[in-house]
Formats: sequence, structure tokens, C-alpha cells
Amino acid sequence: MSQDAAALREEGNHLFKSGDAQGALSCYTKALKLSCDQTEAAVLHRNRAACYLKLEDYAKAEADASKALDSDPGDIKARFRRAQALQKLGRLDQAFLDAQKCAQLEPKNKAFQELLRLLGTQIQQKAGQLSSTDARVQQMFKLLLDDSAQLSDKQKAAQNLVVLSREDAGAEQVFRNDGVKLLQKLLASHHEDIVLSALRTLVGLCTGHQSRTMAIVHELGMPQLCAVMGSGASAVSLAACHLLQVMFEALTEGMKRDIRGKDEAILPEPSRELRSMLQHLLDMMPAATVSGPGRDSAINLLVKQVPRKSLRNPDNSVTLWTVDHGLKKVLEVAGTVPELADGPPLTDNTPMSCSVLLNKLYDDLKCDSERENFNRLCEEYVQYYFSQPALESKVRAIQAVSVLLQGPSDVGNRTLELSGVMETVIAMCASENLIHQQVAVETLIHAAGKAKRASFITANGVALLKDLYKTSENDRIRVRALVGLCKLGSAGGTDFSMKQFAEGSTLKLAKQCRKWLCNDSLPATSRRWAVEGLAYLTFDADVKEDLVEDKKALNAMFELAKSEDKTVLFAVGSTLVNCTNSYDVEKPDPQLVELAKYAKQHVPEEHPKDAQFFVEKRLLKLLQAGVVSALVCMVKQESPALTDACKECIARVFLALVERQEDRGMVVAQGGGKALIPLATENTDVGKVKASQALAKITITSNPEIAFPGERIYEVVRPLVNLLHLECTLLQNFEALMALTNLAGINERLRQKIIKEKAVSKVEGYMFEEHELVRAAATECMCNLALSTEVQKLFLATGNDRLKLVVLFCGEEDERLRKAAAGTLAMLTAEQPELCARIPGTTSHWLEILQALLLSDSQDLRHRGVVIALNIMQAERDLTEKLMESEALEILSVMAKEDTDARGPIAKIAQQCLEVAVRYGIIKSAEGRVGKATSDS
Repeated sequence: MSQDAAALREEGNHLFKSGDAQGALSCYTKALKLSCDQTEAAVLHRNRAACYLKLEDYAKAEADASKALDSDPGDIKARFRRAQALQKLGRLDQAFLDAQKCAQLEPKNKAFQELLRLLGTQIQQKAGQLSSTDARVQQMFKLLLDDSAQLSDKQKAAQNLVVLSREDAGAEQVFRNDGVKLLQKLLASHHEDIVLSALRTLVGLCTGHQSRTMAIVHELGMPQLCAVMGSGASAVSLAACHLLQVMFEALTEGMKRDIRGKDEAILPEPSRELRSMLQHLLDMMPAATVSGPGRDSAINLLVKQVPRKSLRNPDNSVTLWTVDHGLKKVLEVAGTVPELADGPPLTDNTPMSCSVLLNKLYDDLKCDSERENFNRLCEEYVQYYFSQPALESKVRAIQAVSVLLQGPSDVGNRTLELSGVMETVIAMCASENLIHQQVAVETLIHAAGKAKRASFITANGVALLKDLYKTSENDRIRVRALVGLCKLGSAGGTDFSMKQFAEGSTLKLAKQCRKWLCNDSLPATSRRWAVEGLAYLTFDADVKEDLVEDKKALNAMFELAKSEDKTVLFAVGSTLVNCTNSYDVEKPDPQLVELAKYAKQHVPEEHPKDAQFFVEKRLLKLLQAGVVSALVCMVKQESPALTDACKECIARVFLALVERQEDRGMVVAQGGGKALIPLATENTDVGKVKASQALAKITITSNPEIAFPGERIYEVVRPLVNLLHLECTLLQNFEALMALTNLAGINERLRQKIIKEKAVSKVEGYMFEEHELVRAAATECMCNLALSTEVQKLFLATGNDRLKLVVLFCGEEDERLRKAAAGTLAMLTAEQPELCARIPGTTSHWLEILQALLLSDSQDLRHRGVVIALNIMQAERDLTEKLMESEALEILSVMAKEDTDARGPIAKIAQQCLEVAVRYGIIKSAEGRVGKATSDS
């Protein structure tokens, strides 16, 4: 086993020297598991610390270096690596002590002396900054505590505290100067601006810092924070919600690391604090004292913090705890009908938010027993209220079923099948009480999409819905009945041959939906139902065509998407996906289609108006109507209603909108580029790919620095690198490579970002792709990445074929690939002359390849070829001799005499090549003629 550990260590050393820090890390980790020798383990920890430094995981680098020093305090390499890690972690005093020790042991070591000097400078700067910050903090506190100070001055001081808290030094000074007590007083202020500033300052104190967050939670107390979030003011509620989210993240992230964020001490696990925070949020659900926006904020926090971020994580204990302690409290809100009882205040968005939360909780359950418990709790709640004699209680039960049908539909279906529930829904549709009727109709509509109930409702509900639509005198009921008919009429989806209603009926329904949508006298909640109807009807291409021609209806829909009513988001997204044909369509195999026809089986048919020509016209009309600004507003919505499914719809539409190159400028100008970045990082897997591909298309044809100004350009890198995956299509790979090529050509910082995202190995992989366009794009990307010294070192490392591949590509037939490879080789040989001597060892045909470049019909290839020749000749005299003994002498001589006006750069570089040979004495120049030097010369 010790021999295996030694072999792994040697392999790790080799990988580290060749630039593969990740591979070396894996070898050292395996070796540590096998090693029984303490001294050997110390060396492995020291080596692994070097890998972590390379990979910028400084906390682990510090931990490994410390383990090495525990075994051997005199290990100077381990101490130096710990000093480097501590410096990056911001623990400057400790880093200085380690660097000082290194310098004492080896006074002449320049690296030790340089680190010591740098740390000294940084410590002085930090001390000065702290002193200056302390004075500013004291000044702000004095002003805020002065009762005689003017309100405007206090507001300015509070805002200054927000700015200070965003810096580490400022946040620490505010905290140490008893700032939390002051901020607690400010939270009780009657001035909204001051309360907002206090909340935003607390965000700065808590961000990424577990120990401060735990102290603040204890000092302020969750009751006060929840009371602020539950206040009537929407802006204050959102700010308090953001603060609590930051607190959750600081505590949960802290549980995942040994050294927590910016803290220097290991703290006890904050699970108790987290459970307490969750309990307070659940207690807010049915509380009558909590405002509607405050309750929505609490639901939003539960949606974000309770379910697992990844289903690969086996621990769903927080979800189970929430179901046991809070499911019935969520159902209390879900079953509330504000017009009927003195229930908790709701907003128009609350029922949809409850549906999202319930669905997230249910999806996070892992086994049948957990799901059965969830079902049981929901059934008990519905049965309890349904069994009450009062009709209002039955309405409450049915409202809860309606919410469940929109969320975990399996659970909703089970509650709908409880004895008497469906019959009561049908009966209440004819009720004279408007509210009872509305709840019942909405429940019927939500049930219509569920497979178990669709046939029953088609048989029993269509006549009822038609009757309601024709006879009801209330517009709110009529529009809902219309949506139910739309939903049942669209059961065939995009299949043109599967029509549920008679010819022309779908168009009539859609026309009525557009009429309701444009009716300003209707409340937004009712007009939202009209969009729901269009979301179903726009499976029909005739309806799509009519809708995009109706500018008034489009504007009304876009205005709703920008409004406070978040429940409309998915309906708008679905409608736009249908209009742009951005849904996935599987093209059936023609042979299978023929077999199906022969067997008299149904074959889906595409509507003639779903052809590409019609789709492009619809896209243009949507762009002209302002669809991009509507999508941008939808992405900005901070609401549970902006579900991952909704985000996927938006990403699909954006991808369709940027398909044509000439439309991309308009999308970028209206904020589409900015909106796509969060869609590419927080979305469904499909949604991430669609958004990332849209970003790639924009980056290829637009100036990335204009499309993504400032720091935003660096956020584009990761989504593009994620497209370099085998599960993505070759087109997506190709577009990602082209986009990364553009970014890599802008500056070194962007190249470093691409390298940090581990893109280099992926780009190298695509250089072996069979498809010539993908192979050429990967080589172009490598050409720009090779401007970075870090990538050049990969080519310099021994034992790899990177240089050989580039040289061989210079001899390929594909001109685009040759240009990319020759450009890479020209740059590498200029920046790293050492590589010139290795070229003859790559292939015996290297001279033929170079001569072919020099003789190419392409001016670009000749230019690259002559630059490579000059770099080789300047690097070594022996290589120059080999070149001059070949036909290259004659080729360069001819090139040097070419018309300098037309081909100036090439002629000049060729002349420089000959001058190098003359300088070496390999050839001689007499009266402007060039010839080989003789032995007498």
C-alpha cells in the first residue's frame, strides 16, 4: 500500500508540473487514504495545499498546510503556502507571522521577502482604513442618536451606514461599536427611508458572515424581524425579506464549511437558529396581524430556503420538519377566501404563492411514506372544513382544493375525489352567491387539466360552462367560464388534426378572450384569466396569427406582465412560447409515419401556419409590439409565481427572438442581455441551456462589452462554458465556442475567468471533434486563450501533444482550421521561443507544412506562415539552417521582393527572415541579391 501511495504521489507531482492541478489533487487525496506513514502524509498535505492554492480554494489550502506543519513545524514550504492562503483569506496578521518565520529561516529567498513586504503594506493600509472607518461610523452614530438633528441629515447618515456596511472594514466597525442596538432603534422609526436604510445596513453586516449573523438574530430577535416584514409597507416588507434571506444563506452556508466565510473561528452548527427562524415564518402564515405583502414575503422565503437546492443531496429533513410543523398553517392561508370571512389579509398573488410552496414541498419528498403523510394532512384539513354544516366552511375546503390542484396536482386530485367534493363543486357553479360561484368555477377549471378528471369534466362540465358563459350577468364569472372552455378546447395541443370543438369555435373563443383582456373596466385578476385562456388557445396557429395582429391585445397582455399581479406570469410566458413556436417538437421518423398511416393509427399534423415563414413574421411583430421589455420586467419579479417553469418559458422565447441576427441588437438595447444572465443560472436544466444559447448568439454577433457592460460581461462566461457539454447539441457547442472566442480576445481578466471555469480542457476536447466547423471554432478559441501565460505553460509542459496537434492542424485542408492553428502557432512561438525548438519533433512533415503556409493562396495564411518562420529563425541558429537548406529560402526571397504596397507586412517580415539568416552567416547578401553563404564567407 505504501508503494501505491508513493506511485500516486509521483503521478500527482507530474500532473502538477504539467499544469493539471485538479488531477494532481485527486492523486494526492487517494495517496493520503493509502498512506500510513506520518512523514509521507505531511508531504502529501503540503503538496495538496499547493493544488488548492492553484484552484483558489484558500480555506482548504490553509487547512492542509497546517496539517503538514503539525507533523513538521520546520517545513518551510508548508509554512510559505499557509502564509499565501492566509493572505488570500484576509487573515493578514497570521500570514505575516508565517512569512516572517520563512524569511528568518531563508533570508535570501526573494519570494519570502516579497510576500513579507507585501503583507506589511497591506496591514498598514488595513489599519489606516479601520481608523478612518471608525471615525466615520462614530460620526454617523452621533448624528442618528441626536434627537435635535434634522430628518434629512438623519436619512443621509442612515444611507451612509448602508454604504459603509458593504465593506468588510465598515461592517466590522458598525458591529463592534454596538451598531446593532442603534439599528434596532432605527427599525422602530416611523420614517420608511430610515427603516429601509437600517435593514440594508443589517444586510451588509450579515452577508457571508455567520458569527455576526447569529449574534444579530439573537439580539434583534425573530419576532421583531417578522413584525417588520409583516408591516403594511411593501418596500419595507421586501427589504426585511431580503435581510432574512441573507441571514438564512449565511447560516446554511456556514454549516457546509469548517471555516465559515469571513469568520476566523469555528462556530457551533446554527441548526437551532435556522429552525427557530423557520418556525417564526410558519407562524406568520395564519396571523391576522401580518399584512398581505408580508405574508407573501414569508411564503417566498419558505419557497427559497426549505426545499433542497439539489435532489442529489439526500437530506430533506428541513422539508419534513416544515410539513409536520407548518403544512396545515400553509393550508389555512390556501383555504382563505377574503370576501367571506375574517381570515388573514391576502394579496392577489397569495393563492398562487401557496400553490408554489406546496408543490415545492411535495416535490422534495423522497418516498411513498413521506408523500402519504403529506396527502393525509391535506385530506384531514379538507375533510375537517368540508364536514362543517356552514356553507362557508365548504367553500373554504374547496378553495384549498383549488390551490392544491395548481400546486401538487396529485394531492389536489385525491382531495377532489373525497366524498361529495366534486358534486359540491358542480352544484356551486350554479350558486346565486357570486363568491361561491367564482371559487367553484376556478376549481373546475384547475381540475380540467388533470388526466383523471378531464373526461368527466368534458362530459359534465362543458354544457355547464357554456351555460354560465351565456347566461351569467357577471363578467368575472363569464371570463372564468370562457377559460374553462378554452382549456377543454385545446386538449389536442399543437396537433392540427385533433380538434375538440367545431371549426371556427376556437377562433371565436380567442376573440372573446382578447376582448376581455382589453376591457379596462375589469379588475386585473379577471383580465388575467383572459390570458390564461389564450395560453391554451394559442396551440392553434390561426389563434396565434390573430393575436399578433391585435396590437391592443398584445399591449394589454404586456402591461399585465409588468403589473403587480404576479399570477399572470406563467400564462403570459406560455402564450408567448406558443406564438413563437419555441416549444420542443419531435420530428417523427418518416418511415414510422408511413407505417402508422398504413396501420390506420393517428399521426400528428402540423398546422400550415406553423411553418417557419409564419413564425418569423410573428416574431417580428412581437418585437415591434415591445415583447422584450415585458420579458425583462417578468424576470425582475421577486415572487414565488416566477417559478422555474415560468423562467424556462421566458428563456425559450428569448432564444426564439435572437434567432435572426438582425433582431439581436433590438433585444440587447431593451435589456434582454441583462435579463438572460439570471435565466441561465437559476432555471430548469432545459431553461438554463436555452438562455445560455441565447447569450451565445448575442455574444457572437454583438460587441460583448456593449451588450454586457461593466462587470456583467464576466457573468456571461459560466453559462457559455456550461454549453460545452456532451448533453448539449453540436450547434450549442459550436455557438458557445465562438462566443468564448470573442470574450477571450477582449482582455486578460476575461481569459482568466474562462480558465478559472475550467474551460481549457473542454475546448481542447472539441479540437478533436469530427465536425470541421466545431473543430475550427475550438482551435480559434484556443488561439485567443493562448494569449494567457497560464495556457502557454500548458503547451510548454512536457509529455503532452498540444503543440503537435496545432502543427498538424496547420497542414489540414480546411482553411478556417488552418488559419486558427497557424494563428495559435504564430502567437505561441512569439511568446514562448522555447517551443520553436520542439516543432521539428512534432512531425517529420513540419517543413512541408510551413512551406505550404508560405505558398498558400490565402494572404492570411501566408502572413501567419511568415511570422512563424521568423519566430523559428530568431529562436535558434540550427533551425534557421534547416529552413535555409530547404525551399523556404527561395520562397522567402520571392516574398521579400513582392510589391510592398499591396502586401507590405508579408514582404517586410520575409525580408526580416532573410536578414536573420544573413546575421547568422548562413546566407549572404550582395547588391540586394540573396544566396547561400560559402565556406570562405
